[in-house]
Parts: sequence; C-alpha cells; structure tokens
Amino acid sequence: MKRTLPSESLREISARLEQAHKAFQRRYPGFAGGRQPVHVVYGGAHLFRAGSTKRLGELALRSLDDYAPDFAVFAKAMGLPGAESLPASTEGATAIASSIETNPEAIQSENRTAWLAYTVFRRVRDKLRREPIEDFRVDFEDGYGNRPDAEEDGHAAGAASEIAAAMNAGELPPFIGIRIKPFTEELRERSIRTLDIFLTELARKTRGALPEPFYITLPKVTLPDEVASLADICSRIEPLLDLEPGALRIELMIETPQAILNERGEANLLPLVTAARGRCVAAHFGPYDYTASRNIAAVYQPIRHFASDFAREVMQVALAGTGIRLGDGPTAIMPIPPHRAAKDGATLSLRQIEENRAAVHRAWKLHFDNINRSLEAGFYQGWDLHPAQLPARYAAVYCFFLQNLEPASQRLRNFIEKAAQATRVGQVFDDAAMAQGLLNYFEQSINCGALAAEEVQRLTGLSAEELRVGSFVKILEGRRA
Repeated sequence: MKRTLPSESLREISARLEQAHKAFQRRYPGFAGGRQPVHVVYGGAHLFRAGSTKRLGELALRSLDDYAPDFAVFAKAMGLPGAESLPASTEGATAIASSIETNPEAIQSENRTAWLAYTVFRRVRDKLRREPIEDFRVDFEDGYGNRPDAEEDGHAAGAASEIAAAMNAGELPPFIGIRIKPFTEELRERSIRTLDIFLTELARKTRGALPEPFYITLPKVTLPDEVASLADICSRIEPLLDLEPGALRIELMIETPQAILNERGEANLLPLVTAARGRCVAAHFGPYDYTASRNIAAVYQPIRHFASDFAREVMQVALAGTGIRLGDGPTAIMPIPPHRAAKDGATLSLRQIEENRAAVHRAWKLHFDNINRSLEAGFYQGWDLHPAQLPARYAAVYCFFLQNLEPASQRLRNFIEKAAQATRVGQVFDDAAMAQGLLNYFEQSINCGALAAEEVQRLTGLSAEELRVGSFVKILEGRRA
C-alpha cells in the first residue's frame, strides 16, 4: 500500500516515544506481585509478647463462640445477603450445615444463601485457628503514648527480644514490623532513638537475620524530607548491623492534609513514596487524624466522611500503577460486651446477656460494612485494633471474594481464551492489564484463605503451575509454547 511518510522520518519520533515509555514503566511498574495481607493489627509495644499472635487468635475464637454459636447467627450479625431467611434455631442451622458438608455443590446451586453463609463461617473459624494474624505492627505511637525515655528504651529492647523469641519459635505472623513516632520536631529524636535501640537489639538476638519481610511504619508524614531521612537512617544502620541491603522496608501513614496536597496544591503522594528511594512498599490511610486535622468532629464517622473518601481517591489515583500497596483505616467502635460477670461468681442476667450480644453484633456489622466499603473502593488491606474484630474482618473479605467468584472466574477464562486466539492469528490483545487484575484477585483470595487453590483451578481452568507463575503474560507465553 502507498504511504506518505517515509520510515526514516519517523525514527526520531519512535526513539523519543520509546524512551518516554521506558521512563513511564520505571515510574509505574504495575502490580508488585507477592502476597498482600488483608489487615494489619496494631498493638502497644509494652504489651507485645512472643505468643501474642496465638493469644489474639484464641481471643477472636472465644468471641466467635460466645456471640455466634452457628453460621446462621453469624450471617445475620454481619448482614450477609439473604441471611434473614436462615433458620433461627441452632438445630435448624445444624441440619443445613450437615447437608452442605454432605453435598456442597448441590446446596450451592439450590440454596446459595445458606452455602455462602456456612462457607464463610467455616472458613473464618479455620482461619482464626490456623493464621489469625496476617500482619502485626509493634506500636510506639498512638497505641503506646509518650513515656519517660528510660521506660521507652526498655520497651524498645524488650519488644525486640520478644520478636526474636517468636521468630525462633516459628510463632511470628507472615508479616511484621514496628511503628515509630512521627519525624516531627518534637518527636523526631525519640523516634530515631527507639528505632535504633529496637533494631540493634533485634539484630543482636537474631544475628542479623530479620523477619522477612520487616516493615518500619512512619506515621503522620507531611514532607518528602521526613521519608528521605528515614531512608537514610535505614541505609546507614543496615551495614552496621550486618543486615542485608534493603532489608528495612518503609510504610507511610497518610494522616495529614499535607500528605495529600503539598504547598503548591500538587498531589504529594508520589513525591513521598519516591523519597524512600525504593524502600516504600505501602501507604496506609489514617482517617481519624486526617479528619481531626480538617476540624471535623469525631462524631461524624471519620472513616465514612466525604473528606476521607476524597483522600482515599487521591491516594488511589496518585499511586495507581506504582506497585505501592494501599491500606485503609480502622473501625474505632470495638465489639466489646458492656457487661462482665462479677468476680464473686455472680452470673449475668438474661437482659445483660442479650445486651452484650446486641453490642457485639452491632460492632461486628459496622466493621463488616466498613471493610466491604473499602474493598469496593480497591483497598484490600485495613487496620484491626482488637481481636474480637477479626471475625468481622475475615467474614467481609471472604464474602467479598466468594460473592464475586463465578463472574470473575468466567471473565478470566474468557480473557485467556480470547488472548490465546488473538496471539495465534497475529492479532494484538490489549486487555492484559485487566486480565492480570483478575489473576491478582484470585491470588489474593487464595493467600487469605477465602478460596482453596484447587477451587480456583477448577473454576478458571488454570493449572497449579500457572497459578504459581502469577503472570497473565507468562501464562499466555506458556500456552503458546
């Protein structure tokens, strides 16, 4: 076919675009890969012990046993779809549970509501027994407070010793780290001192073998200089403690208006992340400090306030494609019963028992709804502040994945089939990013325990090896070969 532009005249344009795209890919490399925990639990450094993870799981299971003895009660407390149609009696719930165990596929098609409620309940219980905490931060900030220097020094060394003991015993959660105080003028020196003591003691006890991965969370960030300073400290202390280069990863707490927009009215998220020089892996939103700094009264649900939605949207847009994981804030209302049995052995009245149950169910439902709202907005990680919140956390996450299971499976199958067909005939398939997003969805569902790998294989047609690869492009290359 005749053309007007000679090829030589386009070389300079092509070269310029090639360089621009390479620079773009360096800045926006896409999904970082690997597992993202569904939550991070914060606990005061003075309270952390080597067995804390196990203990928190036991407390979560106790809350579940006390206030949701069967799957129907649990589903109604959380407000799962169609839960009102489930039986009110324990006997009726037990009969349905037995039917599902005997023939799950038939019940899944005949009574989707019962299947979903029972499957979520059973898998939540299994998760709380097997891996109740996915990520934990030993906290020296809001969960710890301001204390005399000698006391905080002691807690820094003590917390490091407890982590080392848990590490040696194989009792650490998959992810762990420390939250230091902010790098403000008032607290910077104390923050650095705590970090230094903690890391020095931890490296001494473990001979330089830190938990992998290990995070340092910097709260109330306002300036890229604060992040750069923390990155400098990490770079200097690693060789001195014989740590691997880059072993210390950074997470940022987005809790101030200045972290969202800088003095020039520009989005500040990317400059903050860039200042970490490759160490930053995540940014967590703190709605309570953020709304307070906006002069919004706490009574107006900070996590659901429009101001918080705006901040989360800026975080999503500014960091999309960078590989930085995003986390949402906590629900401040705890599922704690208002009445406690007296120490003299006196039992609670029926009214007090019912009030306890109602209070826990309300808090569960609020937490469930907040988590579901976060998931719908693309925040797959959030904060939990109390072990009794864990049943609601996993219920919301598992319900989210299970409800979307069939359409997501069908979409991924279609993507793979169409892509394979297109590449076989020399056509361009340009939906790889969307297909990779679906693949990431299933990877996350397997990692957190919402789905078993065998289920995903059966529904998507992917092999076990393809799931391990985790790359849509590599899956296509393998199928073409």
